[in-house]
Amino acid sequence: MDPGRNSADTTSASSARTRAKETRTDPNPTDRPCADQDRTGQDRRAARRERLLMTATDLFTTRGYPATSIERICATAHVSIRAFYEEFEGREALLIALHNDVARAGMEAALTVLSDPGTESAGARARISALTRSYLDAVTAEPAATRIAFVEVVGAGRAVEEHRLLWRSLWSDFLSGEAERAVERGEAVPRDYSLAIMALIGAINELVAHWARDPTAFPRELLADELVHHALATLGIPTDGIPTDVP
Repeated sequence: MDPGRNSADTTSASSARTRAKETRTDPNPTDRPCADQDRTGQDRRAARRERLLMTATDLFTTRGYPATSIERICATAHVSIRAFYEEFEGREALLIALHNDVARAGMEAALTVLSDPGTESAGARARISALTRSYLDAVTAEPAATRIAFVEVVGAGRAVEEHRLLWRSLWSDFLSGEAERAVERGEAVPRDYSLAIMALIGAINELVAHWARDPTAFPRELLADELVHHALATLGIPTDGIPTDVP
């Protein structure tokens, strides 16, 4: 036998086993640092975006959207202007993102109510009351965000207005479906409700904006009652004895 060759073979086999063990425990160990770095970078970017949104919320509600520049937002949030444009195309895009969070919360709240089995068999008065109150709870959960979504967005630019019109169209379709349901069940008079629904959406937006300008002026419960009355009156449904929720 060749002692030197045997020693080399043993060393080679040992190294191979070590490499095999490493491969089993970490299929691609060279990728792990990159993956960790990617996650860290994503986390930093997410935190930066959230900081910009929070800072903008504070400035838009204290100084107003027209008086708040991108430079002011970046300086307050300690974010470079270059980094700002990595997150948003401009100030309008930032405002749209804030509005969209509130609008989406309101729609999701309404859809959650509709997903309740008890809602399907409920009468129009109970159903509309539950939908309205759930929507209002969602869009007024954070008064600062409410002010931005219902006050600061008005007259904020073409892109913002187009965004608002898109949401208005979605709500028009949603409420038209509720009107059709009430008609089919004999709870509302058959007619074209399209214009009445647009007027209802405008009334809801203005009433919520009125509350958002000074949330301490009157309680949300009073606002909810008024919105329910408006919704029912639009369909010609009596508003006496409105239930507070779906049974």
